[in-house]
Amino acid sequence: MSAVQQIETIPTGYRKDAQGRLIPESMIKPIDAERDTLVQALIASAQKLSKEIGDFKVKVFGDVGAFVQLSAEQYDTKLGGKKGNVTLYSFDGRYKVQVATADNIVFDERLQAAKSLIDKCIDEWSKDSRPEIKVLVQEAFQTDKEGNLNTGRVLALRRLEIEDDRWQRAMKAIGESVQVVGSKQYVRFYERIGDTDQYVAISLDIAAV
Repeated sequence: MSAVQQIETIPTGYRKDAQGRLIPESMIKPIDAERDTLVQALIASAQKLSKEIGDFKVKVFGDVGAFVQLSAEQYDTKLGGKKGNVTLYSFDGRYKVQVATADNIVFDERLQAAKSLIDKCIDEWSKDSRPEIKVLVQEAFQTDKEGNLNTGRVLALRRLEIEDDRWQRAMKAIGESVQVVGSKQYVRFYERIGDTDQYVAISLDIAAV
């Protein structure tokens, strides 16, 4: 197959429908044609906006990174490697920009060993253990529709002060099973609410605007 895909030519006076059939334009109902025109126009605008947001995101990370480096140079030092989390405020404190890096965490096979130890603890404590602990454990190991665990819930188990040796070994196994498989940068924009110390996010989510 050629690396360059051939552009399909649709004969003049025809339109292709959702099943790939060529339909004479004269047979297309006016309302269907109007709907198609509307959808095509809205999609074109959405694609343009999506590209603008993508370009803006690249610019933000570049500008913030350059500023952090410039600020470091005021003290005769340079920052290397990945940039950490940073919050920048406007001079009057009305606005702030936050750039954060979040690690993508997964667990390896040692998590199953931890789950087995925890299950043994819960089985033995079933008569005496507080129901809250059972609920926490059950929720921690629930998966979403894609079969993924909520890493925050699993790691939260390590904050429980339980001295049982099996529990401690389970918590050690959880810690050692953590694998960082990548990271992603986020940027968020905020505006201060009046003269308070509270800030509200400036949403770039179309559903939240």
